[in-house]
Amino acid sequence: MSDQILYIVISALCFIPAIICHEVAHGFAAYKLGDPTAKQAGRLTLNPLAHIDWFGTVALPAMLALMGGPVFGYAKPVPYNPSYFKDPRKGDLIVGLAGPAANLVLALLAAGLMHLLMPVALGGLLTNTAFSIFYLWFLPSFVLINLYLMFFNLLPIPPLDGSSIFAFFLPMKALPTYYKIQQYSFPIFLVLLFFIPYLFNVNPISLYLNATAGAFGNLLFPF
Repeated sequence: MSDQILYIVISALCFIPAIICHEVAHGFAAYKLGDPTAKQAGRLTLNPLAHIDWFGTVALPAMLALMGGPVFGYAKPVPYNPSYFKDPRKGDLIVGLAGPAANLVLALLAAGLMHLLMPVALGGLLTNTAFSIFYLWFLPSFVLINLYLMFFNLLPIPPLDGSSIFAFFLPMKALPTYYKIQQYSFPIFLVLLFFIPYLFNVNPISLYLNATAGAFGNLLFPF
């Protein structure tokens, strides 16, 4: 198996559970706050088909993997109704943070496993091909993909989580203007993601992810 094919397979095996846990965390947070919308819509399931957005979950990460870049993306936004929350603005913030928080927990767990297995790895088990792929490829990829998802989704651009998190810190009088601007945010995001790198050979999203997820991942790795 070539390194590129192995990278694509491992990226898929890491990305799918990361994005599922991200979305289920959103729905579970809303459910615990009294909103049954996500549960009634079948979004509290680990079935990936319930969460797939064909661009954000399939096309975007596939293109990034084929280009050898960091794999990130998004799934269908979890439906929820803030009117069920005792404090709609606070509830909106909690639901928005739940997905990135789930990815952070998964990244920390995988990094912790890397530290626990390091003595075994240095003891000679790295000569085993399966263990070597798991330890040197899968676990680091799982850490980084979860961190990429976390920081990517924190961008204040709909449909990403950062848009609802950012709204919490705005004064009430600014919200109508912010919601009007939001309708133009996704085209701007596509410009940042594709057209600026093509025209100027500079990728602002990659620079941001390398400075955040990449740097944080390097701090977590035991080597």
